[in-house]
Amino acid sequence: MYIKTDEKAQKLPIALWALALASFGIGTTELVPMGLLPTIANDLEVSLFAAGLLISVYALGVVVGVPLLSLISTKIQRKTLLLLLVGGFVFGNLLCAWAPNYIFLMIARVVVSFMHGTFFGESYVVAARLAPPEKQTSALALVSSGLTLSTVLGAPLGTYLGLTFDWRMPFYVIAGIGLVSFIAIAYFVPNMTQQKVASLRKQASVLRRPSVVMALCMTVFGIAGVFTVLTYITPMLEQLTRVSSHDVSAILLVYGMGTLIGNFAGAKFADKRLMPTLLVVLTLLAVVLASLTFSIYHPIAAIITIFFWGVAAFASIPPLQMRILEKSSDAPQFASGLNVAAFNLGNALGAFLGGLVMKDPALNLSSLPWIAAFVTLIGVIFTIISMLFDKKQLRRKGALIHDSF
Repeated sequence: MYIKTDEKAQKLPIALWALALASFGIGTTELVPMGLLPTIANDLEVSLFAAGLLISVYALGVVVGVPLLSLISTKIQRKTLLLLLVGGFVFGNLLCAWAPNYIFLMIARVVVSFMHGTFFGESYVVAARLAPPEKQTSALALVSSGLTLSTVLGAPLGTYLGLTFDWRMPFYVIAGIGLVSFIAIAYFVPNMTQQKVASLRKQASVLRRPSVVMALCMTVFGIAGVFTVLTYITPMLEQLTRVSSHDVSAILLVYGMGTLIGNFAGAKFADKRLMPTLLVVLTLLAVVLASLTFSIYHPIAAIITIFFWGVAAFASIPPLQMRILEKSSDAPQFASGLNVAAFNLGNALGAFLGGLVMKDPALNLSSLPWIAAFVTLIGVIFTIISMLFDKKQLRRKGALIHDSF
């Protein structure tokens, strides 16, 4: 059921943009330490490895926080919950900016990470309810466009601010973005009548559904393929493509442009045919990653491949999110949050696999793309199995209807 009164329909686009602004801030705060690790390590007098844990622990915090907060917040009105999450996000970023030492900063990052997954899970549910059925995937794409822009603009700008002023400055700016989005959500997102809330056991039971488990596996392995290469794209470009560090930034901007286009293109096609779109996009992602094995040695070819890699990678996100909502309509907040956790698990898995490749003496940087393609193909296999499972379920329903006459 979606809201379709004239008053609320007029507020619909602005409400979605308010959620997108918050997603931009949350996405940026996850990524911004990547470009500031040496600065943070020097200021807090810790090793570069310890500073790197600020990123990996954040991802684990998302994985842990999603099911925990999703289950205990089911009776809170959706708009109120969004405001609480964004408020916690603002507070957590201020704690990051004020951190007097490494341990304090780590705790502050965990606080923010707990808000991260639950916010996206809740905002996707709200976006789907605000949109008419034929536009639900596009509504999800609009909200997730903030996350896409955090990759294209947020993280680079945060790095610039941190290097120009102080590593704490980006966290102050991100807190300000969070405050603006808090006000926008409070004003533009309509109050929603809380749908009947399932028990905690009932919500957790969605994990016993094959279609839900397969959808989560699509997300984990599809995203793991992306991050197997993305984690090490800078040394790949510098050592294999032989471009300067300045050129690396420009090439990553091309990747970011691809993600922005892919986000909306994937949603557009998924609104019409969800699973076929998902199958095509994940297959294309595997093909593009495999082709990077050869194109990475030639600058122009590498740039073109990286652009289409960005398109394919983010074209998968709206349909993956819509798939999980479609198969868990009785526990949308919990399942949607689980998919966000699956995304972060894929992130961590991809980085881990990339690290294993780097440590293996028989492999090297040039091995990463084809290994990433293989990982993505596992996601393709789960997509095919899921489509066959859907057909089997339809045939079973058809047989039951036939027998009833």
